[in-house]
Amino acid sequence: MATTDRDYYELLGVARDADEQEIKKAFRRLARRLHPDVSEEPDAEARFREISEAYEVLSNAETRQLYDRYGHAGLRSGGFTPRHFDLGDIGDLFSAFFGDDLFGGAVRTGGTRGGDVAAEVTIELVDAARGTTAKVPLEVAVQCRTCGGNGVRPGTSVSACPRCGGSGRLRQVARSVFGEFVRTSACPQCGGSGRVVEHPCETCGGAGRTLEERTLEVEIPAGIHDGQRIRLSGEGHAGALGGRSGDLYVLVRVRPDERFVREGNDVFSQVDLTIVQAALGATVPVETLDGEVELELAPGTQPGEVRVLKGRGMPVLQGFGRGDHRVLVNVTVPRRLTDEQRRLLEEFERLSDDGTYGPDEGFLGKLKSAFR
Repeated sequence: MATTDRDYYELLGVARDADEQEIKKAFRRLARRLHPDVSEEPDAEARFREISEAYEVLSNAETRQLYDRYGHAGLRSGGFTPRHFDLGDIGDLFSAFFGDDLFGGAVRTGGTRGGDVAAEVTIELVDAARGTTAKVPLEVAVQCRTCGGNGVRPGTSVSACPRCGGSGRLRQVARSVFGEFVRTSACPQCGGSGRVVEHPCETCGGAGRTLEERTLEVEIPAGIHDGQRIRLSGEGHAGALGGRSGDLYVLVRVRPDERFVREGNDVFSQVDLTIVQAALGATVPVETLDGEVELELAPGTQPGEVRVLKGRGMPVLQGFGRGDHRVLVNVTVPRRLTDEQRRLLEEFERLSDDGTYGPDEGFLGKLKSAFR
């Protein structure tokens, strides 16, 4: 759920038609000023979280389109959850957003963030209506238990890279008629880590991480739609050298139910009546998401009529209330008749007059009723 209801464009100070680069520049400018590590403003932390959330939404084409059309309510119904950041390291924040350092692409020599993991789970429509807990099997990289994640054999130590002196970066100075230009790049010998492992851990081979199969219980909210994703922060691959873990993205598939058809938050189903039940009226059982209910149908019920069960549909995702359950009436016509049945129907037809059959709203009217 969004943590702020303020306008995202207003928070970043950009126009609604701003392009990706304008949004990125606005965020970087504000982040340099508002991050708690560098700002003395009393509300810096709260404001930094607001602009981080704004950038996360507006920098993604899908969430930006959803926000432009439906605002914060659209994001909430779409399952958007702002990323949780540890504000202790501004560099990690910018690395998560941009893949680089805050001050212009310098290579970080500390831990790096772990990769994200994708998983998929399939649930029943009834479970989607009630909310459920699903067990999701996955294979993730975890911190090596032998070396504690540093990749070094226990009892040995790490040496500073002799080429870069442990900084992880190399500086090259070029001279020209315009003066000196300094370029910084990752050290090729240590890969930018600034360290050399002479005795790697035998368990992980010096990687600091090992693969592990685990099963995670994921809470699936009531009202979720087929194809929506749930993000679990920090449940992805472990970071390298103490970096934070990635996230887990769970794709939720809702298995079709032969009894119901879902349209948004409404549910449609069909009930079959005999011609006698339709003519005389009847009370028939109807399956709903909450179980079986009795539906009373008046005499003269016509095929194609729709009965609405208020509040019997799907819950509104991360909202209030429920949709409706719409029951379409189908009248079955006998395919085989005995001689006696045929005689009685012919006798009924002989005794019928213009008043026996009332006017019908017609096919188009029934079609409109079904979709109302």
